[in-house]
Amino acid sequence: MADLYLITGGAGFIGSNLAEALVRDGERVRILDNFSAGTMENLAAIKDRIEIVEADLRDFDAVRRAMQGVTRVAHQGALRSVERSVDDPISSDAVNVQGTLHVLQAARENGVKRVVYASSSSAYGDTEVLPKTEDLTPAPISPYAVSKLAAEHYCRVYSRLYGLETVSLRYFNVFGPKQSPDSKYAAVIPLFLRSAFKNEPIVIHGDGEQSRDFTYIDNVVLANRLSLTTPGIGGEVFNVACGDRHSLLEIADIFGQFMGRKLERTHIETRRGDVKHTQASIDRIAAKTGYRPVVDFEDGLRLTYDWFKSQWK
Repeated sequence: MADLYLITGGAGFIGSNLAEALVRDGERVRILDNFSAGTMENLAAIKDRIEIVEADLRDFDAVRRAMQGVTRVAHQGALRSVERSVDDPISSDAVNVQGTLHVLQAARENGVKRVVYASSSSAYGDTEVLPKTEDLTPAPISPYAVSKLAAEHYCRVYSRLYGLETVSLRYFNVFGPKQSPDSKYAAVIPLFLRSAFKNEPIVIHGDGEQSRDFTYIDNVVLANRLSLTTPGIGGEVFNVACGDRHSLLEIADIFGQFMGRKLERTHIETRRGDVKHTQASIDRIAAKTGYRPVVDFEDGLRLTYDWFKSQWK
């Protein structure tokens, strides 16, 4: 029988994009989501072709039930945002660490072939070494980063101790269609676009010179699909990025060019727990899986801008 994919957090930004890609290729997909951040609207195009389980990662019995018959897991479910974790470290730990442990144990009990876990570049902390390679010693500086790294360690342990194949993907600042601006913890690109379309000043934390390896969603979907199926990579940790970096000021300038006007800016204090610069080496994931970014930074910004423009109209 064909594989059955379980996507935790499958109604969210990354999970729903991955679900659509799998469904397009004829795969069987089951979603587990508590809809605290994800939405049914994100699944509108495929809702009649997938199973949807509304449940919380902290409910082990519910995770066990959702895991029945599953062969491969894309574990995207999490409480995201560094700043959220600074405000509420207890919930971040409960969802991101204990929730991941529930996924791993349920997968082990049900004979799952592989679990691909959505980790974070925040695990590296604010070290000055660029680009970040997977063999750098992690140095997290926020509860969110600690929680994502702790769950990575659980993935390694389940691979080595129990033989459950796991792959951890350290995402670098994912952006693209379906990413919501409707939270005080929202990511910078959707927040910039919402302000721009409302003719409000964009809000920049700090001086705007901080830079990130911004990664368009299609690249992350590709990395997940390769990591779910490529043989011989159990226990690995991979960066998922484009291998370059861009500042917030650069993004503001590009969006201004798209809109034909200079975007007004307001600078406020730096976000707590933020790092100054991130940039990934993607040599390891390229060598092990054949991953190469399929959408570069500026093309990704244009695609994202066009999608948000269609939504605002």
